[in-house]
Amino acid sequence: MGCGRVGSTLAHILEDRGYTVAVIDRDPDAFRRLGGHFNGRRVTGMGFDRDTLQEAGIEEAAALAAVSSGDNSNILAARVARETFGVEHVVARIKDPGRAEVYERLGIPTVATVRWTADQMVRRLLPEGSEPLWRDPSGSIRLAEVNLTSAWIGARLKQLEVDTGARVAFVTRLGKGVLPTPDLVIQDGDRVHLVMKESEVAAVEAVCAKGPEGQD
Repeated sequence: MGCGRVGSTLAHILEDRGYTVAVIDRDPDAFRRLGGHFNGRRVTGMGFDRDTLQEAGIEEAAALAAVSSGDNSNILAARVARETFGVEHVVARIKDPGRAEVYERLGIPTVATVRWTADQMVRRLLPEGSEPLWRDPSGSIRLAEVNLTSAWIGARLKQLEVDTGARVAFVTRLGKGVLPTPDLVIQDGDRVHLVMKESEVAAVEAVCAKGPEGQD
């Protein structure tokens, strides 16, 4: 639902991967963004209207992405798809990060575009601290890239887990993701991503800034 830049791009990505796609937008001129080589359905109407959704094939759909410009429209469409038509995979784009957190806790997966972009900028501008890449819907667990002091170079990831009480999700090394193993040694330039409790973030950051246990 929504044939703006995000919706049209998403439609082409899915179709290129072999999926059948229908795009809903209330403005018929918006479908121009799809170009002439899009083979899916183009449905004019409101994306939270049941008749419009049925015309788009919602009763056979495996997923719905609500990516219009309106938060209210997106969340309404997501709820109708899930609660009325039983669509299993539903996600809504929400610009207001406060609303996004509320809907996440109600079980509606959201992408808070403004907050996500701002978080990514903060992570690049302010390297200290562990700006979260992801939080669970309850807000109690976060995945974050942490900043390790040079004292950690040469230490094993297992030591980092023991000292912080967190879990290594993956390491970005030379631009590629690497899954952790007990014997993997931290190298200069590694970007380490930890899963940790929200309540223990400060303690984890302190350990990352200090170095392995027993070292100054």
